[in-house]
Amino acid sequence: MTYRVVQWTTGNVGKASVRAIVANPTLELVGCYAWSPGKAGRDVGELCGIEPMNVKATNDVDALLALRPDCVVYNPMFADVDELVRILGAGINVVGTAGFITGHFLGAGRDRIARACREGGATIFGSGINPGFIQLFAIVSAGLSDRVDRVSMLESVDTTIYNSPATEIPMGFGYPIDQPDLPAITANGSGIFRDGVLLIADALGTELDDVRCAAQYAQTTEDLHLPGDWTIGKGCVAGVDVRWQGIVGGREVIEIRGRWRKGQSLDPDWPLDMGYTIEVQGRPTIKTTLSFLPPPDFAGETLDDYIMLGLTITAMPAIAAIPAVVSAPPGILTYTDLCGVLPRGVLTTG
Repeated sequence: MTYRVVQWTTGNVGKASVRAIVANPTLELVGCYAWSPGKAGRDVGELCGIEPMNVKATNDVDALLALRPDCVVYNPMFADVDELVRILGAGINVVGTAGFITGHFLGAGRDRIARACREGGATIFGSGINPGFIQLFAIVSAGLSDRVDRVSMLESVDTTIYNSPATEIPMGFGYPIDQPDLPAITANGSGIFRDGVLLIADALGTELDDVRCAAQYAQTTEDLHLPGDWTIGKGCVAGVDVRWQGIVGGREVIEIRGRWRKGQSLDPDWPLDMGYTIEVQGRPTIKTTLSFLPPPDFAGETLDDYIMLGLTITAMPAIAAIPAVVSAPPGILTYTDLCGVLPRGVLTTG
């Protein structure tokens, strides 16, 4: 069957989503939400750098809901609970990449979303990459061991070319290295990682006693000029190493870690693996390294071409989940619902 979808925003990830939808014969783009008034009325293909599609972007939410699509592909920078409640309450399924993994990050907003799912008979799934998709790799890896002692995931990336101050400043980038409340800023800005820890705990069938956040920082030793006219001043944070840890019986059993840096003037000068490392310590210990390379026929000539590869891996898990989400019962769906084999009962907690 063909699934009728509405694209929600055409920002960085939204553009990658539109390109993937257009290339997929099982999907039909029937509408597009324009967050910016300047985009309303313009062809979606034009907004996303591809051929015209005869689909106009609009900021008329009622008109989009009246299309009765099978699913909305939700790609704004941050999740808006009011928007999600309105879409789900209208009986329209949602797959998204913006701040939704288990929904706990949204606090009381999660209850509102769950209620909208029940009332509208709709389903929501948040894919993410890390947290999100990388935790799915960890879950699959843990299924190979008959005893699991600890599960860890590391994202190690140089984000110098990534132009998104709105998402990176909340993580701690750009602040003076000696700012007293810097750990609290990072904990708040990276709070979605807590959902990733909860996702792994659910897959393992265990209740956590606590979820903790700790962070370390590196400073730039000279003014660092970045894409988007963003400058991180000398002595300010240009490297963030944050760890979210799930604790059982006083022992760390789950860790999700992000280590990100910018520029070549970092102090201390952190090495990076540029990719994802998943390790399941147990019997046996399973270690997986996940990296991404351009396809053999890649003809990228600009910085945007390379950035688009990274945006594609963010957009695709949500799009790939559309058939499962459309056929699922109403409610909040996570990777543990999509993963048919879960490593229950193998975590050592004593």
